[in-house]
Amino acid sequence: MPPRRRYDQYCSAARALDLVGDRWTLLIVRELLAGPRRYTDLHADLPGVSTDVLASRLKDMERDGLTTRRRLPPPGAVYVYELTARGHELLPVLQALGEWGQAELGERRPTDAVRAHWFALPLLRALEGEGLVEVHLEEGDFHLHLGTEQGPVYGDGPAPAEADARLTMDSATCEAIARGELGLRAAVQSGRVTVTGESTLAKSLREA
Repeated sequence: MPPRRRYDQYCSAARALDLVGDRWTLLIVRELLAGPRRYTDLHADLPGVSTDVLASRLKDMERDGLTTRRRLPPPGAVYVYELTARGHELLPVLQALGEWGQAELGERRPTDAVRAHWFALPLLRALEGEGLVEVHLEEGDFHLHLGTEQGPVYGDGPAPAEADARLTMDSATCEAIARGELGLRAAVQSGRVTVTGESTLAKSLREA
């Protein structure tokens, strides 16, 4: 593969951007925070990216030690991409970037694509503690792994095991939380978010 273009500046920010500053790279990381993903799944959840660009970014990320590619055993027998420990360390970077970008969201435009799990990171910023949380939105369901250090941060669909808490809300409420206009606890108290479950996490959300 040809060498990457680099800033050649002795600055940690420049060094970081050497690795993740290309268009789509951090959004690929966002998707891989859900755990191993097939190329076709990544392409489906990154509307607007060309197949050539996606393939190029994945190769760069693998070369730079941010991702690995492995073949699943039968009956799957397909290749998946997943974050390395180094790649997973980008979670707080994405969280900080998302928080900084809240002011840029505004109202959803007619041309804006949306996936339910794109709301995972803003909800993670709003939740404290540890546990498995299932989220029900009009766009679909996803689940969050609170307190995880290296495993999947979120996943599509219902929780794979008994959830510690289940949150149900409409799109307008979730978008307001993502924009930073509404706190999760305030949304629960006002009845805009329904919390079910008998765990300590669920009770703390209802009683706050």
